[in-house]
Amino acid sequence: MAVWTLGINHHSTPLDMRGRFAYALDQIGPALHELRQTLSRGVGTSGDDASVETAILSTCNRTEIYCAAPAPLQEASLEWLARSGGMAPHDLEGFAYTHTDHLAARHAFRVASGLDSMVLGEAQILGQMKHAVRAASQAGALGTTLQQLFQRSFAVAKEVRTSTAIGSQSISMAAAAVRLASNLFEDFTQLKVLFVGAGEMIDLVGTHFAAQHPQAMAVANRTLDRGERLAAKLGAQTLRIGDLPDRLHEFDIVISCTASSVPIIGLGAVERALKRRRNRPMFMVDLAVPRDIEPEVKAQDNVFLYTVDDLAQVVQVGMAHRQAAVAQAEAIIDNGVQSFARWLEQRQSASAVVPLIQQIHEQAQNWNAQEIARARRLLARGEDIDAVLQALANGVAKKMLHGAVTELRNADAQQRPETAALVSRMFLRGAPSTHH
Repeated sequence: MAVWTLGINHHSTPLDMRGRFAYALDQIGPALHELRQTLSRGVGTSGDDASVETAILSTCNRTEIYCAAPAPLQEASLEWLARSGGMAPHDLEGFAYTHTDHLAARHAFRVASGLDSMVLGEAQILGQMKHAVRAASQAGALGTTLQQLFQRSFAVAKEVRTSTAIGSQSISMAAAAVRLASNLFEDFTQLKVLFVGAGEMIDLVGTHFAAQHPQAMAVANRTLDRGERLAAKLGAQTLRIGDLPDRLHEFDIVISCTASSVPIIGLGAVERALKRRRNRPMFMVDLAVPRDIEPEVKAQDNVFLYTVDDLAQVVQVGMAHRQAAVAQAEAIIDNGVQSFARWLEQRQSASAVVPLIQQIHEQAQNWNAQEIARARRLLARGEDIDAVLQALANGVAKKMLHGAVTELRNADAQQRPETAALVSRMFLRGAPSTHH
């Protein structure tokens, strides 16, 4: 059994390629089922094989597969991920990374702690990882090993968050969007803001923009109920997604983050909006992966379009002040990695002796069966019941001790002390209690 993570992220892969491998939360369950079916075929079993554990973490910055399965299946997991994004495995290899066993644990701990994020120390990734684990659990894809990995990830992240200042000076994507907008517009109270989507990111961004007291805000979402709940929280109105092309011109600022697999706001709609606005500038932020806004929009005069990767450059400030916190966090992670590595080694060692343990139990059951059969014969002949029970106990004990006593008698002078110590540990220490 090996543990590994295979993935792509903002360090290794361009935005548009990340979009090809992105999974909405409701897509993760079916994807996990397909992945487990693929890996289970590699070990010649059905798709619900307990020896194959999987989870998928998919955010705007990364898509990662976590697996606990026989080591030879790593290649099959790469092939599956490549196929899911419509790529050949050898093409994906240039962008993907793989970490195994304790290195996989280190990666998971760093991700959960915000050390591998665009925004150093950001806290949102921890919630996203918990959602991924919940989805894997509901899909029946988790087992003991990945449960241990993720629970330890959450514990390490909590310790990093409470024991260091890793997130104290981080600027969130939401705050960065407000900062960029303020560079373009002087007075927010004269602006109208549109939020497309109603997920956690839009909720966060909406809260930051609402604090600037814009003239008006609106939320457009495919699910009207969810859009209305967020709009009520922000003090905004609601729009239908289908009304966007006709009303886009009303808004000075547009922030979009949905789980759509295709762009929601196209070049044509923006061109018409600019014409109706008489080329008054529009500030647009596309936080979605895959994109919500067609990339050609960026080339339009009077449109200022930013993606998640663009915002990442804005948030990388105060790094020098956080280096001491990073060092503290890495030390906490090191301790967590060592602890997980010991647990994994003990688990793998224990699994190696399972067949022997099963054989010992089978032998003991055979001996018991032999002595019970002998006792029944004696009882059938009318022997005294106390004498039969004593003979039964003596017979079982003799069979159990025979191997150890023989080894002691036959061991040579050099081996005898070691053999004696082993037999002593087996029979004279830690014996089960006779009290009930």
